This record gives sequence, C-alpha cells and structure tokens, in this order.
Amino acid sequence: MPALRTTRTFRRSHRGFTLVELLVAIAVMALMAILSWRGLDGMSRAQTQTLARSDEVLVLQAGLAQWKADLDAMAEGPQINSLDWDGRVLRITRRGSAGPSDGMRVAAWARRNDAGGNWLRWQSPPLTSLGDWQTYWAQAQNWAQNAGDEDKKREVAITALEEWQIFYFRGGTWSNPLSSDGPANETQSGLPDGVRAVLTLPPGQAIAGRLTLDWARPTVGGGKS
Repeated sequence: MPALRTTRTFRRSHRGFTLVELLVAIAVMALMAILSWRGLDGMSRAQTQTLARSDEVLVLQAGLAQWKADLDAMAEGPQINSLDWDGRVLRITRRGSAGPSDGMRVAAWARRNDAGGNWLRWQSPPLTSLGDWQTYWAQAQNWAQNAGDEDKKREVAITALEEWQIFYFRGGTWSNPLSSDGPANETQSGLPDGVRAVLTLPPGQAIAGRLTLDWARPTVGGGKS
C-alpha cells in the first residue's frame, strides 16, 4: 500500500497541463505579442515623425540661409533693378555665388497656390548681357503668376506658407514698399537699408505660426541680420 500511494502521488505531481491551462497560456502569450507589436509600431511611427520634422526644419533653415545669401549678394547697376516687390514676388538681381566669373543672376521668391501653397525660390541662368537681364527679370515675374514647365525646373520648394508680406526699412522705420509713401522703383530711389519678410507658416508643421526675417544691408548693419 505505501508503494501504491507513492506511485499515485508521483503521477499526480508530474501530470501535464490541461487543455484550459494551455488555452490560457496561449491567450496570454498572444496578448503580450500584440502589446509588444503595438509598442514597437508606436516607436517606429514616432521615429518616422521625428525624422520628418527634422527634415522640415533643416529645409527651412537652408531656405532662410539662401534668402539671406540672395540679399547679401545683391548687385547694383545704373541700368538694372536690384530689388523689386510687387505684392506677389520679390525679385533680386544678385552676383553669382561662384565669384566674379559666375556673372549675375535673377533670383525670385514667391508663394504659388498651384505649387501647394509653398514658398518657392527661382533662379535664372548666368546673365551675359543687359538683354539677358531684361528677359529673366520679366520671366521671374511671370513665373510667380503662371509658371511654365521650364520655369518649374528652376524652382525649389522651401516650406508650406499661408501668406507672406515684405517691408522695407527706410528713414528709421519699416514701411510697405507698395504704399504711396515709398517709391516703387528701387533703382531710382536707392536700395532700402533693410528688408523684412513676415511669413505665416500653417499649423501641423515642425515650425508653425508667424516668423519674421530681418535683413540689413552690409554697409548699414555690418552684414548682420
């Protein structure tokens, strides 16, 4: 009898899991797998979103640096307009970035609805004559209103933009270049001492809201902006 009890006790202590216990264990493991997958998916989505936001900021920073570079390289001459704002596009005649041998170019900044409401920069090829300048100066204005396929190849999208405004600094105050108080032709009146761009960035981006960019002529502000 003692030997029989020992055998029965051994069998009870070493019996396998019941079907219910196995189902419960499988359900627990499946739940843990789902929670783990959701956690990993959330981390992946967060990382992707962070990288996208970082890319937006880097593109915006590059665009703002280019904006300043265009104004810093502004060229002056008796037969050309150096700077013009017509309420839609800001056109700049600038020196080439590769030095005197690069000649001059026309750079333009605008916002177009057909480009997704993006703030855009356009640049002409190097100018070799006054006729080239006249052609591309007019083409920059047309590009801001109705860009052709060839013009679109020369544009770069900077950031989404709800609206933007330009102000000139003259006589110790900021004013609208299109107002009757200030002349529209910068060649005849002389360049402003500063240019201010007020950008309204839409929500949902890495940087949203109003952004103000001030630029001062190097001869006035020591190259600081």
